[in-house]
This record gives sequence, structure tokens and C-alpha cells, in this order.
Amino acid sequence: MKVPTVFQVSQAANPSSERRDVVVIGGGQAGLAAAACLQRRGIRPLVLEQHRVAHAWDQQRWDSFCLVTPNWQCRLPDFPYDGDDPDGFMGRDEIVAYVRRFADAIGADVREGVRVERLSLQGGTYTLSTSEGTIDAAHVIVATGGYHIPKRHPQAERLPSGVLQLDARDYRRPEQLPPGAVLVVGSGQSGCQIAEDLFLAGRRVHLSVGSAPRSPRRYRGKDVVDWLDRMGYYTMPITEHPDPRLVRGKTNHYLTGRDGGREIDLRRHARNGMVLHGRLQELGPQHIRFAGDLGINLDQADAVYARIRTSIDSYIEREGLEAPEEPPYEPCWHPACGDEEQLDLEQEGLAAVIWCTGYQADFRWIDVPVFDGAGYPAHERGVTPSPGLYMLGLPWLHTWGSGRFGGVAEDADHLAETIRLRLQLSDIRHERLECTALLGS
Repeated sequence: MKVPTVFQVSQAANPSSERRDVVVIGGGQAGLAAAACLQRRGIRPLVLEQHRVAHAWDQQRWDSFCLVTPNWQCRLPDFPYDGDDPDGFMGRDEIVAYVRRFADAIGADVREGVRVERLSLQGGTYTLSTSEGTIDAAHVIVATGGYHIPKRHPQAERLPSGVLQLDARDYRRPEQLPPGAVLVVGSGQSGCQIAEDLFLAGRRVHLSVGSAPRSPRRYRGKDVVDWLDRMGYYTMPITEHPDPRLVRGKTNHYLTGRDGGREIDLRRHARNGMVLHGRLQELGPQHIRFAGDLGINLDQADAVYARIRTSIDSYIEREGLEAPEEPPYEPCWHPACGDEEQLDLEQEGLAAVIWCTGYQADFRWIDVPVFDGAGYPAHERGVTPSPGLYMLGLPWLHTWGSGRFGGVAEDADHLAETIRLRLQLSDIRHERLECTALLGS
């Protein structure tokens, strides 16, 4: 296979800039997967990482964090999970080590500690203004993910200064927090797992429960991820989903891989002493007010849980498989009433609030018109309307697995092949121009 030549920088590019065919922004699993797939095709990209490889896993996860999908689903390009517990769930440090071993294995040109401050398009060439100078590139893959700025309730500043406030990415361990009760806001994966981490450590925990769905862990003899993988859920293209925009914004189902993997049943935790509330409504210096929708939110989460089990039942029956039967789920606890409630901060001795209310993407540094009105990049499987600009590692970029270890390799391979073909076409055009120039002379 002919390796594409270095691109011809347009006259609009800065002649003093470093010049590259392909630059990948982000040194996590997505950016490294892109580098691996490009190198398979004889294209050696430059990978820029603002911090260190696997920084988000290393510095933005708590001590007891672990994957919620089994290790066997870690399928980076030519580098599947290489440990001795494929059905287990890697912890934070194991994840970091796995990603860094992958980086070492592919031997990509990675520059750590380089921040991309602006990406612009000048005369058909992309210019990256970085903390270490300017780089011009024909193709740029943005692999920075979509979780950049933590969200908090708009009234968060009303809380007393004596109450510590942390975002989920800044929480590490229960001992990090001052003595007293803790309120966790948000019942997605991070919120439920952090609340459980604190509760198992003996802390008094309040959890504000929203509309996040929950999932079984194991059902009818297998991990639910195994069933869903067999059923094709992780490979279903978003184009086949009835509402692509809606599904991209949905909260992930809560469950955990901790202690070998288990379900998180908030009703059971409530029965054992965790204090559950409805959605947070109002914050003040003395009180926090919650909506009276706790029962509804728990019921809706359980309904999703039941639908997942039912879909597995249907698959087993349709395929004629042998699998052990399991009894239906029975709630072990119900809220006392559906009225609004208030938490007295002084009486409760509230010491800290941990915000697990999601993140928003921040692509303001990209000065290329490829975004919709909400700041989300327009793309078709990562290929944006601006030739040579690509997105990778976003949730539901193409499938449910796109933002995960299990699906990012396929998306990276798709982009790598797209870039190879475009570079090849660019070579052909350049050769034709040279021939024309020679004939004209």
C-alpha cells in the first residue's frame, strides 16, 4: 500500500508552523485508538494531550471507581483486555495502566502537556494554536470526549460557605470530606456509586434522586452486558434509533462493577439508612427543598429495569436458549409520601454537597462552523461537514458503544480509512498538477 505523502500546505498557512498530515487532539483511549488505526495504514499522526495519557481516568475518578462493563468488552485496536479476570471490572488504577500499556504498544507520536488553545481553518488548512506553538494539519481528529464542564444547580452559590461543594470528578474518598452528613445530587452512575461509596464507609448520606434509569447486573445466568452484547444493542447505529437527539442526551443506567459487580437498588439502601429525596428544587442558606417525586422516579427506574429483563426473556425464548428462571423484582421499600420536603442544613449538620448532575461539552476553542445551536458538532459517524475535521469518542457517535472501550475501535477505524482515502485522493490531484505544470513548461 502506498503511504500518502506529506500534504501540501496552502499559501494561507503560517510558513513557520510545524506541518503534519494528521493531528489527533486527546490522549485517551479514543485518541490512541485513532493513532493505532492510522498507523496500520502507514499514516503516523501527531497526538496532542493536554495532561498525561489517560488523564481523565487517573485524575477525574474516585479511589473505588471501577468499570460498569466487564473487562472482556475492552477491545482497543489489536489490544484487547490482557488480564486474568475477563468477567471482572477493572478498577481505576488498572484502567489507567491498561490505557498506558496500549500507548506504549502502539508507539504513537504523543506529546503530553500540550494544550490546544484554538483550532481554525485557513485556506483549506487547519491551524492549531497550542501552548507550544502553531501546527498546520490537513486532517484533525478531535478526541477530547464530550464531558468537559460540570453542571451544578443554578442556586448552588446560595449554600453557606461552610458547606463544602465538589463536582463528581473532584471526589476521591470519604475521608476527603469534613465530618457530617453529605448530600449527593444526581442519581446517574456517578451519583449512585459515590453515594454508595460514602454510605458503605459509614457516612450519613442524602441522595437527591432524579430520572436516571437503572439496570440489572446479572440476569438468567449471565451479566446483562453479555446479553445486550449478544442482542446487538451495542452495535445498533444511531440512525436506527427513533430519536437520535434524545438518546444522545440520556443518562446512563446505574449499576456498579464494585466487589465483582452488583445492582444498585436505592430502595434497599433506603431501608438500610440512606436518606432518599426527590429532585432538588431550591437551595438556600438554611434549607434545601426537594420535589415530591421520589416515588415516581424510583418507579420509573424500576420500570426500565423490568423492561431490560423482559427484553432478555424475549431474546432467550426467540433463540430457543436454555437459561435459569428468575423471580420478578419486588420493591423492598417505598417512600412515605409524595409531598415536597425540606432539609434543615444546621439541624442535619450538612458538611458537603457532591454535584453529580452531568457535564456539558465545551468546544468553544474550535473556530470552525460545524456546530448546531446547542454547541454539539454536526457529523456523520464522526465526519463533520468541514473536510478534514473529525470527532471521535463522543457518546453515540455511531453506536451505544462509541464512547466506550467496546466500540471506539470501530469508529476509529472508520475515520482512519476515510483519512487514508482522502490523503490518497490529495496525492493523485497533486501528481496531476505536477504533470500539468511539466507539460506546460
